[in-house]
Amino acid sequence: MIEVILMQRVDKLGQMGELVKVRPGYARNFLLPQGKAIRANKDNLARFERERAQLEAQNLKRREEAERIAERMDGLTVVLIRTAGEAGGLYGSVSSRDIAEACKEAGLTISRNQVLLEQPIKNVGITTVKVELHPEVSLPVQVNVARSPEEAEKQARGEDLRAEQQAEEDSLEAELAAELSDLGAATED
Repeated sequence: MIEVILMQRVDKLGQMGELVKVRPGYARNFLLPQGKAIRANKDNLARFERERAQLEAQNLKRREEAERIAERMDGLTVVLIRTAGEAGGLYGSVSSRDIAEACKEAGLTISRNQVLLEQPIKNVGITTVKVELHPEVSLPVQVNVARSPEEAEKQARGEDLRAEQQAEEDSLEAELAAELSDLGAATED
């Protein structure tokens, strides 16, 4: 374990300025390269204490800006059109990169790393995804995955597409049964 000083809030780890012990790989591969932490030694501790007020002011400014963006973009819904099978399973999946690009088209410029997606979306439907604008500010984004713009509109209105598809299949089966019985009656004559 190595000791680092957090330069910003990190989920499940600590707040800005805290000394925390982490595994060397986590520090070397994530915290240090992204500027989220610095190694804890005498020089860095002294430097951090000198710059603490300035760093906290910068963090507060970025947080307020993120909160304004979150207020402005509240209720954001993005529509992604994808090919899918009859049961609604996508041929492929929707990743954080796809969601970031759709958000960019909707006016919210974010990177794919800010999209907190547990696992790729693999079915048609509406999913709520968290977008992290700042370590302390996140924004829920509705992702509407559909086969066509018309289907996306129906999903947005809350219509049950599976029930509609089932009714359509039932009516086709009824028509087919009627035609077969008509054919059967015509051959008996």
